[in-house]
Amino acid sequence: MTELILASQSASRQAMLAAAGVPFTAEPAGVDEAAAKASLARLPARDLADALAELKALKVSGRRPEALVLGSDSVVALADGTLLDKPDSREQAAEHLGRMSGGEHRLWSAAVIAEHGRPVWRHVEAVRLHVRTLSYSFIDRYLDAEWPAVAACVGVFRIEGRGVQLFHRIEGSHFTVLGLPLLPVLGYLRDRGAMPA
Repeated sequence: MTELILASQSASRQAMLAAAGVPFTAEPAGVDEAAAKASLARLPARDLADALAELKALKVSGRRPEALVLGSDSVVALADGTLLDKPDSREQAAEHLGRMSGGEHRLWSAAVIAEHGRPVWRHVEAVRLHVRTLSYSFIDRYLDAEWPAVAACVGVFRIEGRGVQLFHRIEGSHFTVLGLPLLPVLGYLRDRGAMPA
């Protein structure tokens, strides 16, 4: 079977693949995400997530051309079109949560698989996030409990933890919220013979 490499250090993406019984190794892509996002700033949220996932997959595929390399990225787009990035500070995290409060936003998660230095498969999914109205005191208590763990999370939440309390409804795949459109990825791996069908 062809080796699968996850081009990420994301604990949630690694946990999803491991729980699904997917044999893989993880290798960080070493991409300067801030510079990449700056150069791709004009792209809509969907295309930005896709481009960043491809960049990560291609970076590792260049080093490991014989393997299937899975790159993934997620982007949160607020109702007004503003894209959220990972917060730089607790204060910025509180600001992000305040902007999300009471709104309906979208999270885009993209997955790209590369082989021999070129993309061979891709999938992008959106999830609608209905954030309940958050009081300042709730945001403060939430960050007391979750900061700095959520500093690495676009949207300042871990749905598998207390972050679930931010929402009154989520429309879409739970896996996509966690940062990887897992079911389509598994389908491709089975089609390629990288996993038992």
